[in-house]
Amino acid sequence: MQRLVVARFHRRGDAEGYLQILRRLLPMAKHAIVFETTGAEKLPEVRSAQLE
Repeated sequence: MQRLVVARFHRRGDAEGYLQILRRLLPMAKHAIVFETTGAEKLPEVRSAQLE
């Protein structure tokens, strides 16, 4: 089995919605949601001064 990145999402809900569509279009294929935990995709920290 090989992995193939079909799409990348920032929110789990978006990924799950896309997974439902894939399962309807390709019901015989196996699909999975995989999360990268490298930390490179983290959002920049917001300073309290920016919030005021």
